[in-house]
Amino acid sequence: MENRPENWSTMTPEEKRAWRLELFRNSGKNVKFINKQAEKNYNLRINRQIAVYNVEKPDRIPLNFSAGNLPLQMAGIENRTAYYEPEKAYEAAMKFNEKYAQELESFSLPMSFSGEVMDILGYKLYAWPGGGLPNNAGGFQFREGEYMTADEYDDLIRDPSDFWLRKYLPRVFGSFVPFTRFTALTNIIEAPGINDLALPFSEQPVMDMFETFIKAGHAFRKHSAGMMKYMGVGASWGFAGAGGGYCFAPFDILGDTMRGTTNIMKDMFRRPQKLLAALEVITDITIDNVLKMRGSQTGVSIMYPLHKGADGWMSQAQFDKFYWPTLKRCMDAFIKEGLIQHLFAEGSFNTRLDSVGGFPKGTVSWLFDQTDMAKAKKALGKECCIAGNVPSSLLVTSTPDEVKKCCRKLIETCGDGGGYTLSPGASPDNPKLENLKAMVEAVNEYGWYKK
Repeated sequence: MENRPENWSTMTPEEKRAWRLELFRNSGKNVKFINKQAEKNYNLRINRQIAVYNVEKPDRIPLNFSAGNLPLQMAGIENRTAYYEPEKAYEAAMKFNEKYAQELESFSLPMSFSGEVMDILGYKLYAWPGGGLPNNAGGFQFREGEYMTADEYDDLIRDPSDFWLRKYLPRVFGSFVPFTRFTALTNIIEAPGINDLALPFSEQPVMDMFETFIKAGHAFRKHSAGMMKYMGVGASWGFAGAGGGYCFAPFDILGDTMRGTTNIMKDMFRRPQKLLAALEVITDITIDNVLKMRGSQTGVSIMYPLHKGADGWMSQAQFDKFYWPTLKRCMDAFIKEGLIQHLFAEGSFNTRLDSVGGFPKGTVSWLFDQTDMAKAKKALGKECCIAGNVPSSLLVTSTPDEVKKCCRKLIETCGDGGGYTLSPGASPDNPKLENLKAMVEAVNEYGWYKK
């Protein structure tokens, strides 16, 4: 992995961003391409993406989409296979890529979570094909619940790591329940704390817990081994991907995975100061964690899936008070490190467009799901690059003619001046192959810029 410059701490955000993009631009030097055309395509795609990041015109509007579960379906295997037999799923994806990747301008690989690991650990936060969902279900599902109670805000604020270890994790992982037997680790001070530490170690549930962790480790090793030989294949075929990290809006961390929707909405009225204090704690932790991710060291962007900030979840005043400030604090911290912020605005953000701008040009990228793209282009298009938003439903149920018509309208609406990528609003499950081809046809017919 490339080392940062020795003067990194004194470089400006603009210099750091330029260094990351140049590293991305030259990343093909470390790739063993299958042929000269693959190398040419790789560099072409990188230059297009960098131009879009800079809110400039590339030679042609880039295209970005996922084939979803289509490779598995065409191979006649269930979606469960991706979670429990990854080698079979990857083999199916590679057969799909061999036949269609160049035509679709897209390289497909399956979901990479291990169902066996999640089963062993007793993971409760999600259901997936073969793990709470039918074997051929389209994708995973979130199981929302109250994993933090209203009277635990003080515990979270005072010592988030202790809260995570002894309260939160035992609620979302069945295997972590024995951690509730431990005293706070900050109580272990010199010799008098030894007995408090050792007592749980002597109990059978705790011994069993660590045996479970070892079992999960072996399962993860096996799962990873089945995928490793496919790592880097996409790049060798000419498909470039900008590395980076991922992040969640602090409000979504509390609202999605801890308090639950109903409870956090009530908290905005019943305990707003506690909520705001907790959001600041979560923000500090989030910034620190993301900046320590391996992908954040030399990667290009930080990706966020945004949930409860969408239209209809809260009023604009609540968005401005509870949602946006801590999200923006995360973004500002990462922008200072030269990282481009890539926000996936799930649902619609029509009422938020006037509130989420004001960043330096080329530092923020938006993928819109159901937002009015004309409004998004007008509000943000001079400073941010935008992508979207062919409806997933259109790709799954409609005709190639309708898909091309939609794509052409998006290109004409958003392509002016550059900074636009044609993509679905969200990754479709089992799209029609002919509809994916129609997206490629549309961008090649209507997406070229005049020199």
